[in-house]
Amino acid sequence: MRRREFIAGTAAVLLSPVAARAQQSTTPVIGFLNSASPDLLANRIRAFRGGLSEAGYVEGRNVAVEYRWAENKFDRLPELARDLVRHKVNVIVTGYNLAAAQAAKAATTTIPIVFASGVDPVKRGLVASLNRPGGNITGVNVLANELIPKQVEVLHELVPAATTIGALVNPTNKDSSDNIAKDAQAAAKKVGVQLIVLHASTDAEIVDAFATMRENKVGALMIAPDSFFGSRNEVLATLALRDAIPTIGSFKDYAVAGGLMSYGGSFVDQARQAGIYTGRILNGERPENLPVLQITKIELAINLKTAKALGVSVPLPLLGRTDEMIE
Repeated sequence: MRRREFIAGTAAVLLSPVAARAQQSTTPVIGFLNSASPDLLANRIRAFRGGLSEAGYVEGRNVAVEYRWAENKFDRLPELARDLVRHKVNVIVTGYNLAAAQAAKAATTTIPIVFASGVDPVKRGLVASLNRPGGNITGVNVLANELIPKQVEVLHELVPAATTIGALVNPTNKDSSDNIAKDAQAAAKKVGVQLIVLHASTDAEIVDAFATMRENKVGALMIAPDSFFGSRNEVLATLALRDAIPTIGSFKDYAVAGGLMSYGGSFVDQARQAGIYTGRILNGERPENLPVLQITKIELAINLKTAKALGVSVPLPLLGRTDEMIE
């Protein structure tokens, strides 16, 4: 009888709220900091969870995730990063731009950070080197901003008659936009065309930018890699089609949404690798011992339906280099 009473008492303790909270406290928590919104990054979140699973972690089973979304308001990132630090998360994952990584790095020197970025992390001061990142931060880099000159070249190859090209940048993402504008200007000069830099961080400013392009007879447009523009893929594609302006973006999502072309690294693969790195850190590896991974696969996508609607004939050499044709 006493034995049964002991077992019953032990079970009651194990099932008590206090015991349940104690058990939950052993579950590691990931802080996920992002400048965009969850609806925009659904495919990347799936890829991130897939990478976590490969490392042995399943959200809701043996790991929890605290999400913090800046909703394209970059000035919110520092406070969101500090909030994750206050919650004492085990690792902070940032994506998919420099500002989120910088905010996390400024908020803590002890909590491990895994960044997913499209800029050179050494040049921008995130890590000491790719092989030995040092400190509490490592991550996965995908070619994005570095491809701006190539995007200008591809756009010129597609529309050689265009004497003026526009570059649409987000001024609130100042560090990236300044460098993108500079690289785009240099690339335009190299191929012998004029470049106009257009700024937009709101829907109204996007509309204004297209009005400016009409006034200046801009013949083609390069859209900078930016989470705000990524959240407006359909809007940008619709306006470009309305004004008959050939465009190129950095994310394949843009071409899928109806944009003419996209040229850039695989952000889905980047998200998966970030998930794997996060799991390895939860398993005890230190970020300073994990080299920054470089996603070198570049994807060129062309929306043939949009090309036909615009009356653009894609040169055969460009078609031959295309990784995905969307019809």
